[in-house]
Amino acid sequence: MEIAKQLLCLTVVAWCVVNVSGKYRPEDCEACVNFIKAFDETVSDTTRKSMDSIKTELMDFCGGTKVKEYERICYYIGGLKTSATGMLNEITRPLTFNKPAEKICETLHKKDAQICEVKIKKKMNLAEVDLKKLRVKQLKEILSDWDRSDACKGCAEKSDFVRTVEELMPKYDPAAYKLRQQKQEL
Repeated sequence: MEIAKQLLCLTVVAWCVVNVSGKYRPEDCEACVNFIKAFDETVSDTTRKSMDSIKTELMDFCGGTKVKEYERICYYIGGLKTSATGMLNEITRPLTFNKPAEKICETLHKKDAQICEVKIKKKMNLAEVDLKKLRVKQLKEILSDWDRSDACKGCAEKSDFVRTVEELMPKYDPAAYKLRQQKQEL
């Protein structure tokens, strides 16, 4: 009787591990789906006829992307020169016959689950947030998103970062700047 209980318990645990860990869900692979859709929009009908030309365009797309999430996906699929692996054919072949992005990502997930571990960073609403309550790391991320990491090289304190973000906001996020000005007037 004791052995039967142990076997039953072991079977339930094994079933849970198999069903929870490796299952593909498109909503968990949002960055991959967005990447495939963004790339698919750039592919012309004449290019779509040849896997080699799609592969060339994919390498160019990966080389020119500035989105951090897309750079990581490019690294995982082999779209960058520094990539250790190469799964470009898993993308180029299905694109020749217009396979949906969700299905392409499902295939990629089967080959390398890291593809779906890339998460899209939520953009901070600078109009609503109190910059003085943010962490220095978050303030550095704002400057990095604006490609202005160098703007605060000599900053020693959090107040320096807050001041720099406030000074650069009119140029890089004018809508948020205007909303913040309107709130201050009230």
